This record gives sequence, C-alpha cells and structure tokens, in this order.
Amino acid sequence: MDIFVREEMLIGKEAVDSLFKKKVALFGAGGVGAVVAEILARSGVGTIAVVDSDIVNTTNINRQIIALHTTVGRLKTQATEERLKDINPKMNVRCFDVFYDEETCDEIDLTKFDYIVDAIDTTASKILLIKKAKEANVPIISCMGTGNKLGINFEVADIYKTSVCPLAKVMRKRLKDEGIDSLKVVYSTEIPKTPQENITENGRHIPASIAFAPWAAALTIAREVIFDLLNK
Repeated sequence: MDIFVREEMLIGKEAVDSLFKKKVALFGAGGVGAVVAEILARSGVGTIAVVDSDIVNTTNINRQIIALHTTVGRLKTQATEERLKDINPKMNVRCFDVFYDEETCDEIDLTKFDYIVDAIDTTASKILLIKKAKEANVPIISCMGTGNKLGINFEVADIYKTSVCPLAKVMRKRLKDEGIDSLKVVYSTEIPKTPQENITENGRHIPASIAFAPWAAALTIAREVIFDLLNK
C-alpha cells in the first residue's frame, strides 16, 4: 500500500501527485526547521533543499527532531537527509552545508524552488534571504521567535501586523528600512520568559527552549506551506 494512501483519502490523488512535483528550500534545520522538513516529507513534497552549516550537539536533543545520541557530531543537513529519505525513499533531498550570508547566498538559486521556508536564527541572514526571495519572486514564510516560550499558540500574519514578539519588532524595522512592504510570518504573542540562567555562545545570549514552542511553530509553518502549494 502506498505511504500516502490516507492522505489521498483526505485531499485527493491529484493533490498528492502535485505535492510530489513541488520543490521547497528550507533554511535552518534546527528546532523549527527540521520539524518543518519532517512534515513536508510526510506530506509528500518531492524535493527539499536543506541549508544549514551546524553540527548536532547534545544540547539540541531536548527540542530538535533530528538530534539523537546517534546523530551528535554529524552535520544537521546529513542527519535531516537521512531521516527524510527513510520517510520517503523516492523524494529528492539536496544539502547545502553553508551558513547563509552574502558570501554563500549565490550558491543557491532560489528561482528553482516553489517555496522558501526561513527558519534561520540570525537576523542578518533572515533579512538577506527574504530580500533574495522577494527578488526571485518566490513565496517565502518566515519564523519569528520561539525561544524563552512555553506556549503552542502560533499564528500566521503579515510581519507588519505582528505584536509582542521581540524578533518580529526588530524584523519590522529592518524590513521597512529595506523597502520590503510585506512578509508572511508565523509568530506568537506570548511574552518571552526570562531565562533562569544566562548562557552565551560566540558572544551572544542563548535563548532557553523546550520542545513545545518550536514544534508548534513548525506545524503552523508546514501546514501553511502545504496549503499554499495546493493553492488552499
């Protein structure tokens, strides 16, 4: 029996066949991104490009679906590819083991994709990706902050309709300065908690996190991507 038989019962064979022809570029394979990749694969998306330069470490295990004791020390792209191919051996997974910035952005031709998912942590890289996606005229959805949160209520909105989220506030200003007048995002109005301990990495504070929030955001993003790919 085909692995998508129950999905066909819900949305029809034509829709399932359509999803297999779609190509999605996923930027960031962490707590949010890897779960998005998982859902897209289980929904039958045929091609997923995974862009991330990080390696799985033990502190990822509490919230990242690809992080296991057996994957610690491996590239997140490789761990994601192996998992996705185990879900659907027929799908195509492309790995880009790079940190997305001005030096590497030209390695990825965004025009080759039907949809782009921004699950990047770094603000500068998010802004760059959004600009490039807009220039390429490819739909993009961007994840706002999930750190320091316990809630699961994430919603879809235009960036200029968001509130409360500290990252969204920064993004609104930066995007306005760049002349970008709209962006579909997933965000939460939950007020972030104050971490009980401050930990820094590479000079920046690391947010506290538990599996609930990033996975809830990922579910919302993946659903929106699938709906958009099928034109709802």
